[in-house]
Amino acid sequence: MKTLKNYHWNKALLILALFIGITIQAQTQNQIIPLWDKIPDEIKASDYKENESITDGKVQSTSLVTIPTLSVFLPAQSKPNQAAVLIFPGGGYQHLAIDKEGTKVAQWFNSLGIAAFVVKYRLPSDKIMKNKNVGPLQDAQEAVRYVRQNAAKFNIDPTKIGIMGFSAGGHLASTLATHYDDKVYEASKISARPDFSLLIYPVISMQNDITHKGSQVSLLGNKPSQELLDSFSNEKKVNAQTPPTFLVHATDDTVVLPENSINFYLALKKNAVPAELHIYEKGGHGFGLGVKDTSKFWTRDCEEWLRTHGYL
Repeated sequence: MKTLKNYHWNKALLILALFIGITIQAQTQNQIIPLWDKIPDEIKASDYKENESITDGKVQSTSLVTIPTLSVFLPAQSKPNQAAVLIFPGGGYQHLAIDKEGTKVAQWFNSLGIAAFVVKYRLPSDKIMKNKNVGPLQDAQEAVRYVRQNAAKFNIDPTKIGIMGFSAGGHLASTLATHYDDKVYEASKISARPDFSLLIYPVISMQNDITHKGSQVSLLGNKPSQELLDSFSNEKKVNAQTPPTFLVHATDDTVVLPENSINFYLALKKNAVPAELHIYEKGGHGFGLGVKDTSKFWTRDCEEWLRTHGYL
């Protein structure tokens, strides 16, 4: 009789533990975390309010961001010491393609068993930040620091935290990969260096001959100095400590020229940084997870790269 009671008691405890685990997982899964207690160098502007574009109840894109956040996406089967990727959507530093280059990508990472965080970062604006050149970088650095500091909470290995950026989000990601030590705010001593970078049809350079002009103007203004152009041309800032990088571009991308990825790859190669570059013949720009032609295979190649480097 005692054995039967113990059995039922143990079964009840097991069910309770599973319920608590599922509840905690669900709560964490749905978290949207404000990135800052106090946003550095913030300017308050009452007429500057976030503007979301919503279709079928889902936010497709957003602009005029004032409160940067992290949206948490954890795999259904969370395991100890899993890898994580912070995702920076693109949009020319004017809006964020938060669904196509954020939410959908996070769900894909979850299907691979990787935790994902969609970063809703502030877009450069003189109205809400004292120095719009570094506003997005402040958010990017703090996002990595936050995830690394809270790695145990999310079952993440703090040495397996990567970043992914699309288009202008790729510029922010490559800026983070090359400027992670820049003192752009009063930060904690936790490292903001990503362990790896995944750059998808990224803007890399601010040089006039190959940059995406809209991103350049949004970030640096109409008449930036050559010093400023050079500082944010990330192919010029690669060194031996730049994280291993996986790059994707299409030959027929006329919006962001493939030379952005090619030149960054050559700089990585010159500095003996592990790097892999995929230039697909067709795909144009803004293909997200891949919609047509050869660009639809990049996720397969990326998955293999992640596996080879021990992140899957």
